[in-house]
Amino acid sequence: MDKYGVGQDAYCYAGTSVLRNRLGIHDDDELCRAERDFSELAASEIEFSLPPYDLAYLKQIHRSLFRDVYDWAGELRVLDISKGQTRFCNLSRIEPEAGKVFARMANRQWFEGHDRGALVAAVAESFGDLNMIHPFREGNGRAQRILFEHLLLNAGFQIDWWQVEPDAWVEANIAAVVCDYSALERIFHQSLGLSAIK
Repeated sequence: MDKYGVGQDAYCYAGTSVLRNRLGIHDDDELCRAERDFSELAASEIEFSLPPYDLAYLKQIHRSLFRDVYDWAGELRVLDISKGQTRFCNLSRIEPEAGKVFARMANRQWFEGHDRGALVAAVAESFGDLNMIHPFREGNGRAQRILFEHLLLNAGFQIDWWQVEPDAWVEANIAAVVCDYSALERIFHQSLGLSAIK
C-alpha cells in the first residue's frame, strides 16, 4: 500500500508503490528527494498573480512544480485516495467542492481588508477545506501552500512556512477534517507577518 492507501494503481510502477515518473526512478526515497529538489527550484520561478484565483490557478501551480517529474502534473487525480483515517474528496466531487471553497474566498474579497484575527480564522478554514479536496495524486500540500502565499501576499501579509513544525502541521490538518480549525489558526497566527509590499 502506498501512503494514500489505494494499493496498486495506474499511477505506480507495477508491483510497487513508486509513482511513475519522468526521471525513471524506481525507489521511493530517491523519488522523494528528486521531487523535493525539482519542486523547490520550480517554486522559486512561480510568479505571483493577482486574484481571482480558482482551481485552474491551483492546477497551473501544480503543473509548474511537478512538470519535470510527473506526466500528470497539473491534472486532477482519477482515483479516490485516503491517508490514515482521512478519506479525501471523492474524485467526482473535486471540481464542485473546490468551486465552493474558491467562491467563499471570492465572497470574502480574497481576504483583503481583513484585520489579523479575521484573516487568520478565514484562511485557516479555507486552507483546511481545500486540503480535504486533495485534487492531485501527489504534491497537494506544496501547491496549496504556494496558492495561499499568493492569497496572503495579495491581502498584505506574508507567511514563513519555516516556522511551522511538521508534526504540528499534520495534526492541524487532521483536526480540520472535522472542521476544528483551531490548530491551523494557531499556526497561521504564529507564521504570518505583514508584507513590505502593502
